[in-house]
Order: sequence, then C-alpha cells, then structure tokens
Amino acid sequence: MNPTKRREIFLRLQQQNPHPTTELVFHSPFELLIAVLLSAQATDISVNAATRLLYPVANTPQAILALGEEKLREYVQRIGLYKTKAKHIMLTCKILLDQYKGEVPQTREALESLPGVGRKTANVVLNTAFGHPTIAVDTHIFRVSNRTGIATGKDVVEVENKLIKFVPDEFKQDIHHWLILHGRYICQARKPKCGQCIIENLCEYKKKES
Repeated sequence: MNPTKRREIFLRLQQQNPHPTTELVFHSPFELLIAVLLSAQATDISVNAATRLLYPVANTPQAILALGEEKLREYVQRIGLYKTKAKHIMLTCKILLDQYKGEVPQTREALESLPGVGRKTANVVLNTAFGHPTIAVDTHIFRVSNRTGIATGKDVVEVENKLIKFVPDEFKQDIHHWLILHGRYICQARKPKCGQCIIENLCEYKKKES
C-alpha cells in the first residue's frame, strides 16, 4: 500500500472519530493497568463489569493488597484466567509499592517487568495513560492491518514495527484506538461489514480475494 492511500485511510478514521480512546473504564494510570491486565482473553465489557464493583472498594496498590487475593478473586471471577490474573495483580501491587512508590512506571522496560505485563499491555498503558505514541497490536489490529494492507506481517511485533514505520507522527497517538475499534465493530474476523466501511474503496481485502 502506498503512503498516499494510507494517509487517506488515517484521515477518514480521524474524521469519523477525532478523539478515540479505550473502551475500558478507568480514572488513573493504575486503574488502567489493572483493567488491561484483566482484559487478556476477555472482553472490555466483562472487565468493566468487574472493575465497576472493584474500584469503589480498592483502586490503589495499597487498597488491593489490603483487600487480599482471595477477596480480589471474588470481584474478577467471571473473567477468564481470573486466578492467574488475581495472583499477577497482587504481585504487581507489591512491586509498585516496593519499587515505584505506588506509582505506575512510565517506561516499557519497567512495565514489562511487572507480572503478567507483556508488550501489548505496556504499549496500551504508555499510550492511553501517559500519551506516548506507542502502538499496541492485539488480534483486532493484527487482523485489520494485514487484511487492509496498511501493515502486513507474520506476527504482532512485525506489524507493530511496520505501523511505527508507516504511520505519520500526527496519527501515532490515535492509530491503535482507530484500528481496534474498526476491527471490533466493522472489520470483524468472520464476516467483515465491508458495506458499512468508510475505507472500503482503499482497502486491499477485496483485491486479495479476487
């Protein structure tokens, strides 16, 4: 895909949604970190349902440690892998208190050293909580990038690197949110809603099929 076509895609996505953000509900970097940790292999809807009850009771590292792992499990038990996630959250809270004065660190290396935090989670927190122009690649973004031809790659790291290379700086802050929302609601895995797509005539999906 040539740069002109990519730019037009980004402009259309920007026009449709000038100020995109995550659908996870949060009010602090710590709340976002916990929500993203819970969101692995889970929907944002299920995570929001859990944190809506959890955060009024415990929304700081100190409060969650005081709550205890067993009680934390009760709040997140409807989320997949909840036992492992609860364990990781407790360990993360202890590390944040011991090493970072209870604050969420703002570097990828520090974030990825936390239990259960991988590259995608770190990128989401850096981008959404702290305004860094990072690009997190999840299954939606991986699919949309490859399907449309915006940035093709065999794995998420390759797609991320190509997006960083191909996306102009002015769009880097928002591209993650545009692509994930596009993949979630329009460019769906089994049956993409091409007739409702604002970038249909720029997409290379139909070209690949023909």
